[in-house]
Amino acid sequence: MSQQDHDGGVVAGIVCGGRVLLIRRRVPEGDLVRQFLAGAIEPGESAEQAAVRETLEETGLTVEAVKLIGERVHPKTGRSMSYTACAIVSGEAHVADDEELAEVAWVAHLEIGEYMPYGLFGPVQEYLDATLTR
Repeated sequence: MSQQDHDGGVVAGIVCGGRVLLIRRRVPEGDLVRQFLAGAIEPGESAEQAAVRETLEETGLTVEAVKLIGERVHPKTGRSMSYTACAIVSGEAHVADDEELAEVAWVAHLEIGEYMPYGLFGPVQEYLDATLTR
């Protein structure tokens, strides 16, 4: 895993356990209704560390970073994104930060398109296709 700092960027933690965890923010970001967990990378923190921290803060799940899937500038928000796959260590997903989140949902592979009709970043789609269809 990369320990390179990505100060100030935004990270999305993708948690798979047969399904993918999506959230709905209290305040939507443009037309993004459902999305992966995301938040700012703090100074001195790697993208992977931020994914783990943000997941715990927002959903109460303790996870470990498994793989940095990819990075891009998000076409809808213009933000730098780092996508990190995470595995659950302990806990149950719930809205832990009710100021930021309205809802969490475990979504099956074949339902992702219903929740995120604008499509996924190619490497993320490939990762989910490989992980969720085993």
